[in-house]
Amino acid sequence: MPRKTRPVRLGPWIVGGGNPIRVQSMTTTDTRDAEATLRQIETLERVGCEIVRVAVPDQEAAASLGVIKKRSRIPLVADVHFDFRLALRSLEEGVDGLRINPGNIGKRANIALLAKEAKARGVPIRVGVNAGSLEKDLLASLGMSAEAMVASAKRSVELLEDVGFTDIKVSLKAYDVPTTIRAYQIFAASFDYPLHLGITEAGTKFSGAIRSACGLSVLLWHGIGDTVRVSLASNPVEEVRVGYGILRSMGLRSRGVEVVACPTCGRLEIDVEELGKQVEEALSFVEQPLKIAVMGCTVNGPGEARDADIAVVGGKDGAVLYIQGKPMAKLQKAQILERLVQEAKALVERENIEEKAPGAKEVPA
Repeated sequence: MPRKTRPVRLGPWIVGGGNPIRVQSMTTTDTRDAEATLRQIETLERVGCEIVRVAVPDQEAAASLGVIKKRSRIPLVADVHFDFRLALRSLEEGVDGLRINPGNIGKRANIALLAKEAKARGVPIRVGVNAGSLEKDLLASLGMSAEAMVASAKRSVELLEDVGFTDIKVSLKAYDVPTTIRAYQIFAASFDYPLHLGITEAGTKFSGAIRSACGLSVLLWHGIGDTVRVSLASNPVEEVRVGYGILRSMGLRSRGVEVVACPTCGRLEIDVEELGKQVEEALSFVEQPLKIAVMGCTVNGPGEARDADIAVVGGKDGAVLYIQGKPMAKLQKAQILERLVQEAKALVERENIEEKAPGAKEVPA
């Protein structure tokens, strides 16, 4: 069961309060270049990113936020460190959310002023605690630990509460997975604010996806988490894809294409690895839940095919195409990818038409 959290509005979304867990990412462009940043935001939106965060390192970057905000179709969050004046400027430019790090944003009076200005605009603040940038006094007394991270978050949350601000989200990220899990669990036991999940500095596309899946899945299984970002040293598009993959595997979201592929073995009659990658890439634009099975032989292939929207099962002369569990055609190897993608697009188009019909059901989030 999801943990009960108070709802916080972020642009068009209500975060927390039992609403769907939202997937977010962060741009890698120079925010001062508004056009480049907007192009990347549009790319992220196409693969399902629902909240985007941008770095605000200086006043020139902050000045670009107004242009970016006007043209971005997904909520814009300003990521500010060291200089609270950048956060104030971000608010003036109309951002949907702020992320501040209590370990480096400065004096309590600065946070209080930010809270006053954010409240006047209805903008939520995420208290983003990172293990690598904790306050010096907490490091001295508690070391780099889950307890120190929670103490840092608690300090900022209580200050915001003292000045009458409660539109708060919190994150408690570390590179170490057990430390991250423990920090979130301790905080969740005492506060009902919505939590943004992530493993910070998780690593490359490969290692970072593994670390993130390990940490996030444990927390999600215990009902903890209202938004997620998979932090990868990679194209942010991959962060979104992995984020949805984790949520889909946990049964929490069902957006986009899910490719089921059998493991490699000596029975394979088709290249399931390459074909699976090509299918994911070709259908990355699909929003509807769609399960595609790419199976290498007839041992488990027909069984998986019956449970998929579309499937191919490898054989000696190519593959058998299944549509919604029924065998439809025999394909030569050179035909497989094109026909698979063609049938997937046709199925998506039929579902789009049905959704527009009166009384049609919504696609699951």
